[in-house]
Amino acid sequence: MAIREIITLGHPTLRQKARKVTKFGPELQQLVDDMIETMRTAPGVGLAAPQVNVAERVIVVELPADEEENTPAELYTFVNPEIVKASRDKEEDLEGCLSIPGYLGDVERHVEVIIRGQDVHGKPQRIKAYDYLARILQHEIDHLDGVLFIDRVSDPSKIRPITAEETAGATGEVAEAVALMPK
Repeated sequence: MAIREIITLGHPTLRQKARKVTKFGPELQQLVDDMIETMRTAPGVGLAAPQVNVAERVIVVELPADEEENTPAELYTFVNPEIVKASRDKEEDLEGCLSIPGYLGDVERHVEVIIRGQDVHGKPQRIKAYDYLARILQHEIDHLDGVLFIDRVSDPSKIRPITAEETAGATGEVAEAVALMPK
């Protein structure tokens, strides 16, 4: 495994529509392994292949362990993911992005989605995701279409730098978002 460079806003690959993966094998497995290591090192909760300058439809997502609920971290890998169903209910919440370091914005997302795709071996898979996992999956799938969270913010004034107070004294979901942003 290797840590890959995460490209940032302004790099043309971030705005391209990623290609569908048609070849499953060692190269794809290496990409996924590298993406997981890169995401964890960043640190982040999700990463799309275009963020490491690979214009292919691959995402990795890892929900952190929840000590209060005594649940372990959950890792998801999707090749050629697509949203096949989304709830009518939406919720606005803070998002950040490893490709737009140091910034947060309020983004409205569906609270529930059904995602269909393949695993790293090409086997079909499907997941019904709620709340935070649904938000992360939507964010990462957007990357595959050249869409960034800043494109989803209803009001550009809602995009802002992370403040020192948020970094030092944040709690709850804000703390989670702030902790996951590169400094």
